Amino acid sequence: MKNRSWRSCCALALLTCVIPIVASGCGKTFFFAGRNLPPSGIANRALVAIQNASVTGTGSLQILDAFYDVRHSFNNKTPSFFISGFSGTQPQTIQNMPAERLGAVYSAGNGSLSLVNYAAENLTASVANLPSSSSSIFISTDDRFVFSTNPTQHTVTVLDRLLSTSYPLNLPGAFNVSINPAATVALVFVQNSNAVYSVFRLQSNQPAPPGAQDCEPQNLPVYCLLPVTSGVTSGTFDRPVKAVFSSDGNTAYVLNCGFECGGTQASVTFLPTAGVLIQSGAPVPPGTNTAAGSPIPIPGGVTDALVNAGTLYLAGQQFQKGDQLFAGFLTAFDTATQKITGTYSISDGTHTKMILGDNNTLWIGSQQCTTGERYHQSQTGANVQFGCLTMFNTSTNSVTAIDSYKGDATGIASITGLSKVYTTEGGQVFIYTTTTGATLDNSNVTVVGTASDVTYMDAPSDENNTYY
Repeated sequence: MKNRSWRSCCALALLTCVIPIVASGCGKTFFFAGRNLPPSGIANRALVAIQNASVTGTGSLQILDAFYDVRHSFNNKTPSFFISGFSGTQPQTIQNMPAERLGAVYSAGNGSLSLVNYAAENLTASVANLPSSSSSIFISTDDRFVFSTNPTQHTVTVLDRLLSTSYPLNLPGAFNVSINPAATVALVFVQNSNAVYSVFRLQSNQPAPPGAQDCEPQNLPVYCLLPVTSGVTSGTFDRPVKAVFSSDGNTAYVLNCGFECGGTQASVTFLPTAGVLIQSGAPVPPGTNTAAGSPIPIPGGVTDALVNAGTLYLAGQQFQKGDQLFAGFLTAFDTATQKITGTYSISDGTHTKMILGDNNTLWIGSQQCTTGERYHQSQTGANVQFGCLTMFNTSTNSVTAIDSYKGDATGIASITGLSKVYTTEGGQVFIYTTTTGATLDNSNVTVVGTASDVTYMDAPSDENNTYY
């Protein structure tokens, strides 16, 4: 016993506490949801996308031990762990699908989408037939369908990996796509526009429907882009930027950025998903393509949102007439009554990251937070924090922490069950506790290169994903 380190003994005991283990067969061990202990031997893994990880400019995907908050093995025998076979340049985002034990990493440098096997900790495939670059890209949870937008080529690409077919649909200005996890709905947004389009799959030998933006292939159409219109009201959308989906999947909440994006009024539009299904089974699109109701104004601004137990949390910025700057706000919205239940001052900047954490916390990340009201006040002597990360308590409905400035918050990972979150801010990895929002020691998880995103590979479900 004296020859074994105290830490080694504790590690084994703690692993059995953190993740349920069921013994089956001769010495075989299964972890949460039937998962095996991976090759790294780490039960709680944070995956970090790193740009410029070497002198050649290639990127890397590094695995961190999120239980001990270290980049090496608990016994120090292995100095670091990486996803083997990855060769993307400038990895930018990680679409996290822990239930499928899969991650999809988009690399902006070479326009590649790499599929990572969480169980084997290696690269399983690089998705082919994609455009040279994508401003927005998602893969379905069954890893069959990929949707991406390419503003320079003015295309929306629909890729069916099972049939090895790719359909580039022409749409000038297309910059963002939102899909639900099963990829039965895909909505496309046009930059500096009030237009929203849905992807529709035609029935066999069905001709292109009237009003379609584009249908491909033109000689025998399969997929079309149809404008989302309303037969009820005008002004349905105001600089829409993305959509999030209700927990039952019946509604897409379209986020209208409004004034912050050059429009008039930030708002939310409720869009029934029945009218925008990719393949509805009907020979022609229902009604007047699709139908949407009247937008609901959100004075605090909207660029990102997250649904939790009937409450839609909306993050954005409100224009301050006094000094002509923007100030960050979080709006709580009851989806049943369609009423605002509270507004709260949060970090400034363009909000693009939101995730739920332990202890009833909601974490919100933004970029360019030094361009807003909080930074301006700090320069005039006010004692205010102006960082890009906010912790909100959904139980007490209060902002409990706003981070000191560390740079743009480009990634947030909830380390479920361990009361902490990992973030990428200013190109480095940071750790916070969800009990108080305090910064924890990150000296043993700092990475070589520029950290652009982080995710929790061993999360219980796909809900631990900041990108859908």
